[in-house]
Amino acid sequence: MNTYVPNTTADQQVMLRSLGADSIEDLLQSIPKSLRLNRPLNLPPGASELELRRILGRMAAKNSDLDRAPGFLGAGIYDHYIPAVVPHLVKRSEFYTSYTPYQPEVSQGILQAIYEFQTLMCQLTGLDIANASLYDGSTAVAEAAQLAVGPTGRGTVVISRAVDPQYRALAHTYAHARGYEIKEVGFDQQTGATDLKALDAAVERDTAAVIIQQPNFFGALEDTQAIEAITHKGKALFVVAISEPFSLGVLEAPGHYGADLAVGEGMALGNPVSYGGPGVGFFAARNEYMRRMPGRLAGKTVDTHGQTGYVLTLQTREQHIRRERATSNICTNQALVALAATVYLASVGKAGFQDAARQSLQKAHYAYQRISEVPGFQPAFTSPFFDEFAMRCPMPVRDLNRRLIEQGFIGGYGLDKAYPELENVALFCVTETRTRDEIDQFVDALARITQTAGVAGG
Repeated sequence: MNTYVPNTTADQQVMLRSLGADSIEDLLQSIPKSLRLNRPLNLPPGASELELRRILGRMAAKNSDLDRAPGFLGAGIYDHYIPAVVPHLVKRSEFYTSYTPYQPEVSQGILQAIYEFQTLMCQLTGLDIANASLYDGSTAVAEAAQLAVGPTGRGTVVISRAVDPQYRALAHTYAHARGYEIKEVGFDQQTGATDLKALDAAVERDTAAVIIQQPNFFGALEDTQAIEAITHKGKALFVVAISEPFSLGVLEAPGHYGADLAVGEGMALGNPVSYGGPGVGFFAARNEYMRRMPGRLAGKTVDTHGQTGYVLTLQTREQHIRRERATSNICTNQALVALAATVYLASVGKAGFQDAARQSLQKAHYAYQRISEVPGFQPAFTSPFFDEFAMRCPMPVRDLNRRLIEQGFIGGYGLDKAYPELENVALFCVTETRTRDEIDQFVDALARITQTAGVAGG
């Protein structure tokens, strides 16, 4: 094959005759010649399937991945172990090929899977009800802000700068379209947690909600009791965003410390690391906000014969009700990704989930201690953390990561990408998938790099 067009000349003539055209040129008459390329595309000759596989294989081999390079990168996407049962069940044809259930009679299996997902999210968050999932964590945060503005009639949502920058960006986009304000409050430069004095000053009578992240984007644990008091003093809604759901294996559930809504990203539960998606946003709330939740909820009931059945119960979206009464225009959910999260949690159980969380916690703290001993590296903040921590580095994080890749490791996230004041600060993540040998080898690599760069001991 030496062409990108699979149709033969004879095929093309048949198609042209059916269109009433003499040539392909006739089909382009409506496009001015000045706008046409008027020369062949600058592309190499076409290749056979075998040749193409080899070309793409060589290109793919230039990339690094978690199978070949131990990763210490988190920042919203986390590398957790996925038992074989998860992809095995998720790829069954009855799940893999089914579309999101628009109609309640579509599939009892899909509806039960959604119901189980909702139940597990309630158990994780300690809240009364959860929906069938949203696109991703950032969408869930933006939808939470929107929910808060609706019933309160207030026009401002306060959000911590320690919330994932991408979550905040989408919240601003939603607010711009709906006409309410997003007010950001800073973080304590020493602890890395939300500045409580600034938060207290920012919460006013017009505040509809306060949004924090736990653990926050720097990995720091927030003082949720203090923030809950500040939030509810002004009768605003307390929204907790969670990008690392495994933290709920060791930390208190948001519903237990007064959160009204808990939202976040569930990709880490049974889904492989994927930058750019698909993600799966979860959205849990207290009962009183049930009818204002975005998306849909599946319910469990019995039929006239006493047999268990599942049905889409609430759908507060514009496709099913009058547009002016809709709470959201969310049109679908990542049902298959939510199913993977459901299968994961059901297969590992409470004990397995907590064990993975504890391993992540312990290994991250071991890595934190070892990296702190490398000359030039210092903890950036003093707050306790779960499996992510920020370190001041002796060189730009981009340069450090390039050298780490050369030594077979994926480094941390450069926080100065979103926080200019945090120059040379890397956010590292260690989950249960990292072994002690890998952590030790990573620390050795950091030491070699700093030694080569002539960093003074300290």
